[in-house]
Amino acid sequence: MAKNDPSKIRPSRYSETPNIRRVAGDTPAQRKLRYERRHGYNISRELRQHRRGGFKDFVKSLPHRLEDDTFGGLLLIGAAVFAMLWANSPFRGIYQAMSSYQVGPEALGLNLSVATWAADGLLAIFFFVVGLELKTEFVTGSLRDIKTAALPMIAAVGGVIGPALIYLFVQSVTGTGAQNGWAIPSATDIAFALAILAVFGRGLPPALRTFLLTLAVVDDLLVILIIAFFYTETIAFGYLAVSFAAIALFGLLVQKRITKWYLLVPIAVVAWWAMHEAGVHATISAVALGLLVPAARRRGEEQMTHRFVKMWNPISAGIAVPVFAFFAAGINVVDSGGLGEVVRDPISIGIIIGLPLGKLLGIWGTVVVLTQFTRLRLGNGIDRPDIFAVGLLAGIGFTVALLVANLAFPAGSTEVDHAAMGVILGTLISAFAGGTALRRRANVHAR
Repeated sequence: MAKNDPSKIRPSRYSETPNIRRVAGDTPAQRKLRYERRHGYNISRELRQHRRGGFKDFVKSLPHRLEDDTFGGLLLIGAAVFAMLWANSPFRGIYQAMSSYQVGPEALGLNLSVATWAADGLLAIFFFVVGLELKTEFVTGSLRDIKTAALPMIAAVGGVIGPALIYLFVQSVTGTGAQNGWAIPSATDIAFALAILAVFGRGLPPALRTFLLTLAVVDDLLVILIIAFFYTETIAFGYLAVSFAAIALFGLLVQKRITKWYLLVPIAVVAWWAMHEAGVHATISAVALGLLVPAARRRGEEQMTHRFVKMWNPISAGIAVPVFAFFAAGINVVDSGGLGEVVRDPISIGIIIGLPLGKLLGIWGTVVVLTQFTRLRLGNGIDRPDIFAVGLLAGIGFTVALLVANLAFPAGSTEVDHAAMGVILGTLISAFAGGTALRRRANVHAR
């Protein structure tokens, strides 16, 4: 790089001419000309190229930006808000028609609505990344040491049970018979929760992020198992065997370090399709594929799970999750009796209460009991009030909770709309309460 490269010289506030040493009586144009003659540069051309490169630079930086939990969370929120506004606007018919438009090869059983493609297809990419992160945590991350991981892992179990019990209690008292939605408030959204922690938790111990990440990862694993065992009605075992065979072949190839995309992607698609045809939610196959990718490092080679996450996370955070949120959050409240009708529905009430309160009692209560009566301790600068804030934050249950809502009730029913609205309201309450608690704890730690 040349010492006097104009790209490194700060432009003048009042003109395109860089800050060159002034001579009495000269003009900006004269200063520019003097610099060009001295160093052989065309300043105007350089600056115009820099301006034209602004959008290109932004596009090139998108994969790096999407690694930031805050950016990914904001993108997800933006897609959901836009969908809600559109779905309740005078143009909501266009949104509904687009969401229900069917596309895909009928011969393969894949003539699905666009919304179903987003939930079953695109979201599989998100779950593949979740599987990769799980494998990394189990092999080289926070879940490797059982003593360190035990407390957040057990707290995650409490965080799944607490909201489910509150939801079931509300349905039992009101006699709705909608117990099938018990798992909806049990899911924590990793990306959204980490985004809120990144924004409001500056100054808190780094170990708190590890605690939340471990908690959320185990939470996702538990909810994935719940989907497999409780939201799968009938199983076609022939297709299931095909899916398992494709998953095994994928695992064999990656174990042998054969990672050509034109081999792995078709095998993954076959595993997904066969799992879908088997009657099991197809995202289960994506998690299994992610868990089979090696996480152990070899000399002179990048960790494979890390390399795959870098490759697929921009697609997951930048396309798959926002598109899913766009089609899942577009709830037509106007034609469903209005917001008042939604918040009076026991299904919504159970979710709205279950997400913030159930997660708080389940996670914070479990940690208090375990640290009080066992040898398990928090450590690393984390206190119980910090876990109180994390418990509130874990009530953010957007992506997976909306998926479970669509599995728990008939497609297109009022129950699905009210459950999804309950998820959104419960998530907003948890985000506000959790962000406030984190900010207060950060102020305490800063003293």
